[in-house]
Amino acid sequence: MNIKKIAIVGPESTGKSTLSAQLAAHYKTIWVPEYAREYCEKLAEPCSWQDEINMFKGQLELENRLLPQANALLICDTTFITVKIWSDHIFGKSPQEVLDELPKHPYDFYLLMNIDLPWEDDPLRDFPNQRKHFMGIWHAELKALHAHYAVISGSKQARFQNAVQAIDQFLITKPN
Repeated sequence: MNIKKIAIVGPESTGKSTLSAQLAAHYKTIWVPEYAREYCEKLAEPCSWQDEINMFKGQLELENRLLPQANALLICDTTFITVKIWSDHIFGKSPQEVLDELPKHPYDFYLLMNIDLPWEDDPLRDFPNQRKHFMGIWHAELKALHAHYAVISGSKQARFQNAVQAIDQFLITKPN
């Protein structure tokens, strides 16, 4: 299987889930939803250290389960790098197993969603005034991984067009 993994990442309320679904339909493939969203909807208490580890494992398991259904591309609505970013922010450090697995689970290309869309309230979103801060962290994390990535900006429609253009360009320049 020569499936290219495309990760849609970035701060809260930047259109990751919407774009993931649109891209999967466009490329006639499957997308991996954000496991943490479903997990956190069931929590009655604030997220704990163990919850972060559970979300890391759940995201990996979901991605591995859906990978065989992909058609040339697997679109991933976020990755478990999010667990590292949230853990660092909330707890001041990341679970060691997350740090150990990061280099073992690369994605072929990342689309980093810009913070130029208006904030949309959601009970699972926490930091409307810190999107710029988290955007900087995402840049740093992707650079630390030596990741190939493009920043996607604009309205929802423009984001889709910009994302398709970025993915198509990536596939032309990095076919294998």
